[in-house]
Amino acid sequence: MQGAGIAAAIEAKGLACRRGDRLLFRGLNLTLGAGDACLVTGPNGTGKSSLLRVLAGLLRPYGGSVERKGSCALLDENLALDPECSLREALTFWHRLDCAEQPHAVYEQMSLTSLLDVPVRYLSTGQRKRAGLARLILSEADIWLLDEPLNGLDTEAQALVTPLVDEHRSAGGICIAASHQPLAMNNAQTLALEEFAL
Repeated sequence: MQGAGIAAAIEAKGLACRRGDRLLFRGLNLTLGAGDACLVTGPNGTGKSSLLRVLAGLLRPYGGSVERKGSCALLDENLALDPECSLREALTFWHRLDCAEQPHAVYEQMSLTSLLDVPVRYLSTGQRKRAGLARLILSEADIWLLDEPLNGLDTEAQALVTPLVDEHRSAGGICIAASHQPLAMNNAQTLALEEFAL
């Protein structure tokens, strides 16, 4: 992991998030350390995606604060893969930025090897999601923020996600996931977002 020698941690204190004129949640506290996981639950519109973006530092909280130790990566519906490039070119752009050393092993792990020369725009939703997961792994980030990580994946690909999370956590990483589909994370905290709504 990138943060070698740094114990990963993330802490939210009194967090509040507003969308337009609507306050989605307030008074949210969360503390996670190396190897921890949290499953964020709640109906549509309660702010699960917004919470992950706040934790990633991509969205300013309406109130409260977030402190992170270690690097952070977000996997959401915006996979940031150039649709005009081949999958190889799109992923190479990112793993060069992240200085990843073993991309081909990850491509094989995510069953992407046969797709590397295909333009991203021709990939199915599930193939793009697997590419997003490969990008997440190659980032070597300490803190994974997963927004609906199982969406678009077939049963076989879904079965890869839990072992990936387990491996990340066993290496001292943190995982925070929002998912409407069952996502197994051993000894994970559950954060019911509706409990922090007005």
